[in-house]
Amino acid sequence: MQTLLLTHPAFARHDTGSAHPERPARMEAIDRALAVPAFAGLRREEAPLREDVEAQILLAHKPAYRDRLRALATDPAALPTHLNPDTVMSAGTWEAALRGVGAGLRAVDAVLDPDSGLRNAFCQVRPCGHHAEPDRAMGFCLFSNVAIAALYARRRHGLERVAVVDVDVHHGNGTQRIFWSDKNLFYGSTHQMPWFPGTGAVSERGVGNIHNAPLKAGDGSDAFREALGERIVPALHDFRPDLILVSAGFDAHADDPLGRLRLQAADFAWATNLINAVADRHCGGRVVSMLEGGYKLDTLAACAAVHVTGLMDGAK
Repeated sequence: MQTLLLTHPAFARHDTGSAHPERPARMEAIDRALAVPAFAGLRREEAPLREDVEAQILLAHKPAYRDRLRALATDPAALPTHLNPDTVMSAGTWEAALRGVGAGLRAVDAVLDPDSGLRNAFCQVRPCGHHAEPDRAMGFCLFSNVAIAALYARRRHGLERVAVVDVDVHHGNGTQRIFWSDKNLFYGSTHQMPWFPGTGAVSERGVGNIHNAPLKAGDGSDAFREALGERIVPALHDFRPDLILVSAGFDAHADDPLGRLRLQAADFAWATNLINAVADRHCGGRVVSMLEGGYKLDTLAACAAVHVTGLMDGAK
């Protein structure tokens, strides 16, 4: 069995400006890290521009919101523009956003196909997704890639229980909001708090399906491993997922400029192995990981590399 890597040159054409932390160079850094012989065993595909992608977006987003972004994309005079102070839409953004959603859909199809030879997948995409709410962009994010993929897995493939585990330094308010009232969708998050976007308290429980394990500024490996291993993973075992998706943000690394946690690349390797173990027990090892944050290029590349290595090890 193999790991699927999905990416596309269009992701580098989402132009946020040279001073923006969520910039095209992030893709180039990961490309270089995954170009070495250790990753020759990946199955590589281009993130698709699917005919059904705009319809699938509506699994998680309001039609008026999708239509507003499409209208902006087809009006060159309106671009580039800021959807809010930190989220940019440029001439290349619409295609990138659609391919980002499409990557998640393709990854779900692939890992759920018993004849694909693929056990798990990493979607190297931008813009990020976990802050996007049903009716608004937020925090560099336009569409909730991971939530759309989770809902698609249920709608298209008939899965009953789908989980998202989020290790970004920022809480995934959008994923939480979309999952809030559905007991068959699990959201578990480790994140810095207080920090942007201001959500993610332990008391935010939805219908018992939301599991937040916040960390404080300065926390490092021990606190992270306790939060994920002792608080989120036991709840994930109780949930018995049919598929696990990962919001793979690497900005909790000690060197990242957008967070104040103290993780190292080894912590993301450990987390990947832990998630693989849960997936092996409950869902045949099926994991779909989607890139979220990570803004210092060398540490982003190193963390993505150990994460993909862990996925490849889990696929064997």
